[in-house]
This record gives sequence, C-alpha cells and structure tokens, in this order.
Amino acid sequence: MQHKPGLDLDDYLPYLVNRVGRAAVEIMTTDALAAEDLTIDMWRALAALHYDGPQRQVDLSTRTSIEASSLSRVAARLEGMGLVARQRSKTSSREVMVALSAKGNALVARLIPIAVKLEDLAIKNIPAKDVHVLKRTLRLAFDNLTKTGRHLR
Repeated sequence: MQHKPGLDLDDYLPYLVNRVGRAAVEIMTTDALAAEDLTIDMWRALAALHYDGPQRQVDLSTRTSIEASSLSRVAARLEGMGLVARQRSKTSSREVMVALSAKGNALVARLIPIAVKLEDLAIKNIPAKDVHVLKRTLRLAFDNLTKTGRHLR
C-alpha cells in the first residue's frame, strides 16, 4: 500500500484527542449535565472546586483550561444557580475567590459516579497499564503545548 501525501487524521494526535473529547462531552452533557442545566465548562469548574477546594478565580481558570473572561461568566452563572459563592479576596480587591456551596457540593457528589462511568466506558478493554501511560503521556503533551514555546513558525 502506497503512502498518501498529506495529513492522515486517523493518525494525528490532536485530531484523535479532539474526537475522544467531543464524544465524552456529548455523552456527559446528554446523560447528566443537560438535566441539571449545566454546560461542560460549568461541570469542569464544579469538579475542580470539589477536588481542590476554594480558590482564586484566576487559578480556577488555569486549572480548568477555561479562558479567564469565560470562567468569570461561568462562575457568575453558577453563583446565580446557588452552586458556588464568590467573594473578593481579603488580600487583594482585584482577586475573586470561588467556593462550592452546600448545594454545589451535593450536585457534584451526585455527578461524580456518572463521570466515573464515562471514563470506564472510554477505557473499556484497554489494559490498566496502557491507561496509566496514556494519561501520563497526555499530561506531558499538555505541558509541552502550554509551558514551552508555542510558536509553530
């Protein structure tokens, strides 16, 4: 079989990662988030706050890979839903602290098992050692793209 010139999407890492991500988002949104009136960005913010605890909004933006102005809107919407509380930092009036409310904590606790089932579905029939390598490799690839030079030309 002769090699075709061009970019084979089926063998291109950014495409493969995107396909997996889109499929996961679609399933999570349809099966869990839509019923709670949540977007995937809202879910990521809630999950990060549940795991990491209260934090500055700027740190939550970095943790979730949600652009700062978008995260500000997400946090405002979550606050309006009673799922988080926001307040100005005691150390800087420009910093906003975000924390889960009791209602937000209860919602995340109900959604975590669904998120775990989603991951289980994604990694079904993949040996645990391969999943470990995949996760480690994806973290390294993310670091390569975000912590080193990002210039392609």
